[in-house]
Amino acid sequence: MSFELLRPFLRPIEELLLDHDVSEIMGNPNGTWYAEREGEMQRLPEVSFDSASLRTGLEVIANNLGKRLDEDNPVVEARLPEGSRLCGYIPPAVQPWPGLTIRKFTGRRFRIDDLIARGTLTQSLAYFLWDQVRAGRTLLISGGTGTGKTTLLNALAQYISEDERIVTIEDTAELLIDKPNIVGFECQNDTFKKALSMEQLLRTALRCRPDRIIVGEVRGTEARTLLDSLNTGHSGSLATIHANSAAKALRRFANLVVHSHPQLSYADVEAEIADGVDYVVHVERQPGRRAIREVLRVDDYDRRTQRFQMEYVFRAEEPAAAEAVPC
Repeated sequence: MSFELLRPFLRPIEELLLDHDVSEIMGNPNGTWYAEREGEMQRLPEVSFDSASLRTGLEVIANNLGKRLDEDNPVVEARLPEGSRLCGYIPPAVQPWPGLTIRKFTGRRFRIDDLIARGTLTQSLAYFLWDQVRAGRTLLISGGTGTGKTTLLNALAQYISEDERIVTIEDTAELLIDKPNIVGFECQNDTFKKALSMEQLLRTALRCRPDRIIVGEVRGTEARTLLDSLNTGHSGSLATIHANSAAKALRRFANLVVHSHPQLSYADVEAEIADGVDYVVHVERQPGRRAIREVLRVDDYDRRTQRFQMEYVFRAEEPAAAEAVPC
């Protein structure tokens, strides 16, 4: 699917698609348009789409992916030619007009120094995380949508030694890891090609002799395979997961594993997580920036109380505190 084919339908937002400071573009079914620029939401009164033209454009995108967009299939997800992710929706899923959300892929490679300058983390915290990555600790990066989990993951991955072999698995290829010995796998879910899931690719990755496995987002049945890999010689891996706090990220990880393997007990799964995960780094969206809120060290798991044994080594409210917390 070429961008020239889509240009007539996306012309009102073409400048936004080319603007590296814009991370999200949102067209609402009520006709209003918004963009997120440098972490702040901005209304775009100058942007206007004819609803019929927008629907036609979304249908063209769906057709080029071998999909249908109609009343029976009113939502389409697609990857634009430059890598951005588009989610389009039409009535009856929404009213009264079509809408879309585009999550931009800017291709910018943020390094730790860039994130320090933006206020995502401090210099001392950067040194601490550098030590953990270089030492082969396993880090789970948690946060909500658009909090900068992938950006932080990409920056931390630059600390991996060039002597190590890296295999990445992503739903959509966003990581830009500048290392010589690397294999990048990408799922095939939103194209006309045969589906290729995260779990299938993770199993393939284990056959590629990885020193480090990096998973763009843990969110489904691949959680079990990832947990197995963390406890069978693939420590030092990095992954992101949706959660509201560092402690809740551990429970969500366990929920994903148990959901796909209900014969397992939470105690057994959480004990495996405690063995496999060393740190959870939680990031959140704040006005005008994304910032690390918590770094949690996972020490052990107490089967008697069925609680993780862990310490906060960093909290935004109390940066110097080290407090034992139950989960």
